[in-house]
Amino acid sequence: MFTQDGENNMPLNNKSVLITGGTGSFGQKFTEVALRDYNPEKVIILSRDELKQYEMQQKFGNYSNLRFFLGDVRDKDRLYRAFKDVDIVVHAAALKQIPAAEYNPFEVIKTNVIGAENVIEAAIDCGVKKVLALSTDKAANPINLYGATKLCSDKLFVAGNSYVGHHDTNFSVVRYGNVVGSRGSVIPFFLEQRNNGKLPITDPRMTRFWLTLEQGVKFVLQSLEHMVRGEVFVPKLPSVKVTDLARAIGPDCEHEIVGIRPGEKLHEVMITEEDARRTLEFDNYYVIVPQFKWWDSTNNHANGKDLPDGFVYSSDRNEWWLNSKELMSLVKEVEFLND
Repeated sequence: MFTQDGENNMPLNNKSVLITGGTGSFGQKFTEVALRDYNPEKVIILSRDELKQYEMQQKFGNYSNLRFFLGDVRDKDRLYRAFKDVDIVVHAAALKQIPAAEYNPFEVIKTNVIGAENVIEAAIDCGVKKVLALSTDKAANPINLYGATKLCSDKLFVAGNSYVGHHDTNFSVVRYGNVVGSRGSVIPFFLEQRNNGKLPITDPRMTRFWLTLEQGVKFVLQSLEHMVRGEVFVPKLPSVKVTDLARAIGPDCEHEIVGIRPGEKLHEVMITEEDARRTLEFDNYYVIVPQFKWWDSTNNHANGKDLPDGFVYSSDRNEWWLNSKELMSLVKEVEFLND
């Protein structure tokens, strides 16, 4: 879906890769794909939840190259131990629930911002070759604390390339929208509510970008292959109207308009008009390039096209929309995963 030049060149083969927050939805799918489709030397799961690590061990069985490492990105000393002899770090650890972030701002800053700083410093000092941080559409023109902390994190990872000195560590970022069926996604919520005959709609104008977990993982793998340093990779994704999604899930359900929640956007933005001025377009993705003097325009993004003035990549102005058949396919996929 997102590949530019055919299949990627096996970015994980014979590499030691560590996923922070590895017991989350993304981490588990990334681990599944890494072990299924590649030949990594090691896949290391770093997370702070021993129960989820135990459950993940039971799920994946006895892979000799799968490791579990208890730790928190807030603990820099633990990261130094975890990152030893690691080639690639995929940084997925974050506190991301918007209402919880508004109520517990200091805790979210400690994980999402200070944790990002810790990952950067440990990666440089431990000689990690590539670090790819996962971001969110909410980091573009943020209106809530979660989005603001992720924007700050993005800036830290891009600027981290200025601090590497003689070390051979490269940092880049991946930004994408809603993941179908992930924790907090609207599809599982609608599936639960449809038996009541009524689906709550925040605003009938609301739109969202959509991708599956598998697509998100594959885009991360593609970005690992193409990254130089300092890029923010943004996939081209389809949009969906929340009302169309509700009709696909519960065609006979009544819609109850409940209003937008605090910190929630009417439409999602992944590339702002300001970012678009330094964004390159490819067939299936965009690259927001850094503004630092170390950026080399002759690198492997040289074939990208500049975007027109005034361009904004938002879910309401998108040219690619899911039809009813495609929406039903998404719903069935989530139902299958939840069975």
